[in-house]
Amino acid sequence: MTMATKVRNQIFVNLEKLQRSRKKPNVGDVFAIRPKGQPYLFGRVICTNAEVGGFPRGILIYLYKTPSPSKTAIPELRLDELLVAPLATNRLPWTHGYFETVSSRPLSASDRLRAHCFRDFTGRYFDEMGRPLSGPVEPVGEFGLQSFRTIDDLVSDALGIERAHE
Repeated sequence: MTMATKVRNQIFVNLEKLQRSRKKPNVGDVFAIRPKGQPYLFGRVICTNAEVGGFPRGILIYLYKTPSPSKTAIPELRLDELLVAPLATNRLPWTHGYFETVSSRPLSASDRLRAHCFRDFTGRYFDEMGRPLSGPVEPVGEFGLQSFRTIDDLVSDALGIERAHE
């Protein structure tokens, strides 16, 4: 393998690799993420059958901005401390090791936003099941499935960190 091939296949992200997992994320799971040079942050699995952007079986997650020096010292995960708007992804952030499940707790009504809202590229609004909404309900996310690379960009932007470059 040439050096050019190695560079071409390298993935540039700000999130550190933690523990890879092939285990399917479940509703209520708490997972850790860690931007390079930053404390741990946490996320929560809210739904595992979302249809955001026409993609079935999306994983609806929240990411929180409350930091911790340890992935085992999970702070209180409050709705008023969301780092970015809710988003939908697939299992790749876990299988690549960027998300590491560290706990699982039942979700209560106070753990969920009263509504989820996503805006598509035409300016229309939808809920997490792909149903049209009459208008925006804050916070508004993007109506599409987010890869670990786009999640990395969202987290970097929210923290004021320069995006990873190729």
